Amino acid sequence: MRVSLPAIVAASLLALPATADQVHVFAAASMRNALDAVAADYMAKSGDKVVISYAGSNALARQIIDGAPADIFISANESWMDEVEAAGLIADNLRRDLLQNTLVLVAGDPSVQGPVDATMDLAGMLDGGKLAMALVESVPAGQYGKAALEHLGLWQVAEPSVAQADNVRAALALVATGEAPLGIVYATDAKAEPRVHVVGEFPDNSYPPATYPAALLTESEDEGDRAFFEALSGEAAGAIFAEQGFRVVN
Repeated sequence: MRVSLPAIVAASLLALPATADQVHVFAAASMRNALDAVAADYMAKSGDKVVISYAGSNALARQIIDGAPADIFISANESWMDEVEAAGLIADNLRRDLLQNTLVLVAGDPSVQGPVDATMDLAGMLDGGKLAMALVESVPAGQYGKAALEHLGLWQVAEPSVAQADNVRAALALVATGEAPLGIVYATDAKAEPRVHVVGEFPDNSYPPATYPAALLTESEDEGDRAFFEALSGEAAGAIFAEQGFRVVN
């Protein structure tokens, strides 16, 4: 089963022309709350305008490769950034690992408890309901979730019950609205949604590191683009990211 939110995704991917006083950022959907706060703080201090388009990293990377105007790309995994780099679209080799995230199992019912490991009775916890995940073959959170379930020996149990959403925030919404009893999302997504609770964290060794690389793109046109790119690694941004549950790299 695949659950799609085309209107929301389409709205988040509107192509906006880059101008000298506007920084256009394509960012993974799981960054929304934290990056909105970082951008607001930066705009208040600099006077520059930052416009952010959120979606799954796969959709954003394809848009960039197809020519969508963006100054900065922040991916939720390295492979989609690799695709953009292979297309020659990263300016002056300006790419760096920015953040890391943690994968968690969430539920709408606060009585659902862990542990989240190989002993978990996933079928019993679902009780005929759906397991909300981002697209398991293309969206980083979905890929990591599938890898974790495979590592724990639970993928065969989970696969028939998976409801795939276009991005991790859409998967989170399925749990928050009660359409799915369980979901696999990032810890930062769970922190941003009061209607879900964390059942438990997946073991770190059960999935590849959820690293968020950021890059300045060849569409970047002015010093404002470079200034915001540098600000993403600054102390003020780091404090906001950490408060939202991200692990700040370096």
